[in-house]
Amino acid sequence: MTVELPEGYKPSPDEPYMSPMQLEYFRQRLLSWRQELLEESQQTINHLREDNQGVGDEVDRANSESETSLELRTRDRYRKLLGKIDAAVQRIEDGSYGYCEVTGEEIGVRRLDARPIASMTVEAQERHERTEGHYADAR
Repeated sequence: MTVELPEGYKPSPDEPYMSPMQLEYFRQRLLSWRQELLEESQQTINHLREDNQGVGDEVDRANSESETSLELRTRDRYRKLLGKIDAAVQRIEDGSYGYCEVTGEEIGVRRLDARPIASMTVEAQERHERTEGHYADAR
């Protein structure tokens, strides 16, 4: 089923939760975000290739290595984010998008609009982070 969104459509709490229009809105946002990340990653690859052409003195080389390290860390974050975006799109496909993976409760349109890859309610996410922090402190 293809859903066409009206120009400027934004999900509203007044409409049925995870209606076909809301799901299409989030699907398009996620796919657009994914495309932006892929384009930025390609720019990083191109920049790294160009940057390796004849590095000057030690200061230039150190600066270049620092920039390369930052770009590679950013690219790694993008890679992880792409996985989360793909998982969110899969949840749209299987009908679980918009519902907390821990409690099954509605995540909420406002939270999803702010963070379309969210897979937990704010409360479940906070509990998860506290638990993770507790385990990290115990190590």
